[in-house]
Amino acid sequence: MNKRAKPATDFDAVVVGSGPNGLAAAILLQQKGLSVLVLEAKKEIGGGLRSAELTLPGYTHDICSAIHPMAAGSPFFTTLPLHEYGLEYIYPPVAAAHPFDDGTAALLAGSVDDTARRLGGDAGAYRKLMEPIVRDWPVLAPQLLGPLRFPKDPVMLARFGWSALSSSTRLARRFHTREARGLLAGMAAHSLQPLTNLATAAVALVFLATGHDKGWPIARRGSSAIADALAAYFISLGGKIETGFEVRSLSQLPSSRCLLLDLTPRQLLRIGGHRWSSLYRWQLERYRYGMGVFKIDWALAEQIPFSAAGCRQSGTVHIGNTLEEIVASEASTAGGVQSERPFVLLAQQSIFDRSRAPQGRHTAWAYCHVPNGSTEDMTEKIERQVERFAPGFRDRILARHVFNTAQLEEYNPNYIGGDINGGVIDIRQLFTRPALRWSPYRTSAKGIYICSSSTPPGGGVHGMCGYHAARRALRDVFGLTEGSGSIKRL
Repeated sequence: MNKRAKPATDFDAVVVGSGPNGLAAAILLQQKGLSVLVLEAKKEIGGGLRSAELTLPGYTHDICSAIHPMAAGSPFFTTLPLHEYGLEYIYPPVAAAHPFDDGTAALLAGSVDDTARRLGGDAGAYRKLMEPIVRDWPVLAPQLLGPLRFPKDPVMLARFGWSALSSSTRLARRFHTREARGLLAGMAAHSLQPLTNLATAAVALVFLATGHDKGWPIARRGSSAIADALAAYFISLGGKIETGFEVRSLSQLPSSRCLLLDLTPRQLLRIGGHRWSSLYRWQLERYRYGMGVFKIDWALAEQIPFSAAGCRQSGTVHIGNTLEEIVASEASTAGGVQSERPFVLLAQQSIFDRSRAPQGRHTAWAYCHVPNGSTEDMTEKIERQVERFAPGFRDRILARHVFNTAQLEEYNPNYIGGDINGGVIDIRQLFTRPALRWSPYRTSAKGIYICSSSTPPGGGVHGMCGYHAARRALRDVFGLTEGSGSIKRL
């Protein structure tokens, strides 16, 4: 007896959203010979990887993501020939700088030893902490940037976890100098949560390790160059992208054998709530979003005049002074009260990429953390913090452009309340985002997957959420593993 033929579909897979995770998922599926369509609501692809003239003509600003340690070291992106499609990374001589009130700065620069030598009495403690992690990083990175699973090297992972699962404030007890403790705090503050929370140390260690392993590069001509290269490679494989297609309901979509959604839980509930089981819907409704950000882009007459020389050679500057000040600022913001001295993450791409501004001029990019959904204008507080470590900064501002949390969410609906991480990445949601399931990428509806930063490993331009979601779909729907061959077509 012949089996009934499966009904024809428009595509093997449809991916909703063209951020780094959506494009990563689409590429892996297309590499297997599937027919894949990517749908993007905006006129331009990229999600958090877009660049534009936000202030003045000739000044190119990164709208969201600006510095790309995770992209340069992504276990998936590094397998792709993106340089053949125009992507070029620029590596500042100093990956990250952390200035203090006395005009000095701690620097993440070069090797572990290069950084340790600048930490005075904590040089030995820094080497002891970071040398094993950096040595093991090529094996650790693929294990950390994915879902919870049995590790390939349990001893190595356990050694990392011994430090990583603690709070940043606890890990900082290993150090005694202001420089080492401040450097660690600035890295940990990327977690967008109180530094007293468990597992915030993991965020600090990952950013330190990537700095020593690959550096913290910027993309020449803007972050959109990463999205453009991913899209061009995807299209070269036979993939299709359609922009200006806003998905309000799953019923709008063309037919396919599987669907991957580069969306967060709140959007899943909105566009397909009727498709989810009651348990899955209950879990999505209780998913927690974290602190938001307030962002500023500046057009500048000259480079920012940081007092510390190392800051003037750094692509990224963490402005927050001591560990104690950063801990207090982040705790206050997480509690719903905006700090008067917020931690500011600042990037100055034009120093190293002359395509970003007219000759002799510069751009700068910065944000601070705010309570989720806050629309308070943080311009004065951010600029006062920069001026604190770079006297004369304000005199160099030609124009500015700001995004509050509501404007960020309007620009990118994945940034719920201004949360750029797709949800809190604390110990409760670290490996159960967006729901407690055998595979976090499966939804409760057969053939539908979530591939956004609301799945492990979370926020960042690495594409690993999309990569792992696509691997899951390949196994479930097409019976393929990553090492198996392509779908054969007549």
